[in-house]
Amino acid sequence: MKFEPVTTVRAYERVVEQIEHAVLTGRLAPGTRLPSERELMAQFEVSRSTVREALRVLQAAGVVRSRAGDPRGPEVLPPSPTTLRKSIRRLAQSAHIGLAELLQFRMLLESSAYRLAAHLRTEDQLAQMELALRRMRDHLDTDTTDDGAFSQADVEFHDAVAQATQNPLVVACGEVVRGVAMELIENKLAHADDRRDLREKIVAHHAEMLDAVREGASERAGTLACQALYDYYAEYIPESQRALLAPLL
Repeated sequence: MKFEPVTTVRAYERVVEQIEHAVLTGRLAPGTRLPSERELMAQFEVSRSTVREALRVLQAAGVVRSRAGDPRGPEVLPPSPTTLRKSIRRLAQSAHIGLAELLQFRMLLESSAYRLAAHLRTEDQLAQMELALRRMRDHLDTDTTDDGAFSQADVEFHDAVAQATQNPLVVACGEVVRGVAMELIENKLAHADDRRDLREKIVAHHAEMLDAVREGASERAGTLACQALYDYYAEYIPESQRALLAPLL
C-alpha cells in the first residue's frame, strides 16, 4: 500500500474553517459582525496577512461581506444560492456533466417538488401559482423575439411551487438547476421558429400541473412535471442519451 504525501494546512484555512463552522451552527447569525482585524489576530494568534487572506476567501464564498474602512467589521451574510449556482454551472459546462444529466436531476427534483406542493401548499401559494399562470397567458401574444415577461412569469410559477414544499434546499437547488439548464440552450431557443407554439405548450403543461396541485393529486402532479420537462428539453439532447430520462416518465 502506498500513501500520499501529507499537505500542510495553512493557518488561514483554519481561520476559515472556524468562522464557517460558527456560521453553520448558528453561533454567528446573518447580519452580525465579525470582530475587527486586530481582534481576530489576537483571538486566532495569527498575523494580519493570515486574517486578511481568510476574510478574502470567506468573502469570495459569500459567507461574509467586508467593506474597506468599515470599523464595524465584516458582516455575516444569509445563505445564498450564488455559490451553489457557480458550482453547478461549472459542472454542467465541464466534460463530466451535460444537459442530459442536468435534466435528469431536474426531473427528479421538480417531480418531487410538485408532489410535495400538492400536499403542503397553502391557499396563498396556490394563488401565486394561479397569478403566474395568468401572467404567462397574458404574454402569449407579446413579441416572440423577446421572452422576458413570459419567462419571468414562468419562473414565478416554479418558485411558487418550490416555496410550497416548505424546504429551502428545494427552492435553492430548483432555482440553480433551472437557470443553468436554460443557459445551456438559450442560443437554440433564440433561433427557434415556433416560439408562439412553444409558449402555448408550456402554458398548457403548467395549467395541467396547477390543476393537479390544486386537487392534491400528488402522483399526477409529479408525473406531469417530468413529462413537461422531457417534452421541453428532449429535442436538445442526443437520442443516445435520452435513455437516462426514460425511466422517469
